[in-house]
Amino acid sequence: MAAMREIRAHIKNVKSTQKITKAMKMVSVSKLRRVQSAMEAMRPFTRKSGEILAVLFGGDEIHSNALIEPRSEVKKVCYVLFVSNRGLCGAYNSNLLRYMADLAASAQSTYSVVVCGRWGKDVIRKAGLPVERVFDDIGDTPSAEQGIRLAEYLKRMYLNGEADEVVLVYQKFVNALSQTPCKAQLLPEKPEEAEEKTTDKAYLFEPDRPTILENVLQLHINSTVYSALLEAKAGEHASRMRAMTAASDNTQELIAELRLKLNRARQAAITTEIAEIAGGASALKHKK
Repeated sequence: MAAMREIRAHIKNVKSTQKITKAMKMVSVSKLRRVQSAMEAMRPFTRKSGEILAVLFGGDEIHSNALIEPRSEVKKVCYVLFVSNRGLCGAYNSNLLRYMADLAASAQSTYSVVVCGRWGKDVIRKAGLPVERVFDDIGDTPSAEQGIRLAEYLKRMYLNGEADEVVLVYQKFVNALSQTPCKAQLLPEKPEEAEEKTTDKAYLFEPDRPTILENVLQLHINSTVYSALLEAKAGEHASRMRAMTAASDNTQELIAELRLKLNRARQAAITTEIAEIAGGASALKHKK
């Protein structure tokens, strides 16, 4: 009887865990949909701003900008590492940290790390990464203001000479079942080449070309950072959704195993009781 009570208590605890994992899965699905909608809406804007930059740099006249001109020597690189806010998301963070460790091992210059997310401060510290700053107030559904605030900080770092290159390191969202660690150079900005060579006469610039270049460049950098933030968050929610799905499936299998064990224990108890009754009846018969 004591064994059956323990099994029933175990089943009850597993069912409670299953309710939690299912609830977390549904929350992750909801958050993923919101972030994915924002991400899909942001991608065309980022792509189009890049195309406009390519047109602005494809003319006859060359215009310089501090956010585009590369440094003569890259002495320090700033890696912007996008981790999750919480755990329970499978190998999302560990794969990203492993990728970051490989980048750090192959770095030819000194580097610093700006962390976006609340997860694993102790883990990151033990990994030996030189953390410059942590943005731990970014929500599960990032706003454009949060992306702009991060982008402005990175631009100040670059313009003040605190970093000669700024590189984004995050999990690129492929689909709900797959995310891939990747890196993307943010600063100095490298405009893509225009599909066709344009001339200054092809467009009318108002008020002037350098002003438009500065405004579009600022918009493109801000949108690139925000897009990376959305990609990282979409990957986090998708990874947590998969992890909670697997956990719920495992609890269901464990409950089935425990119920089988309980049935066997109950059958053994019944068999023992029948044997005791039969033995008692036989003893009374012989006594008579």
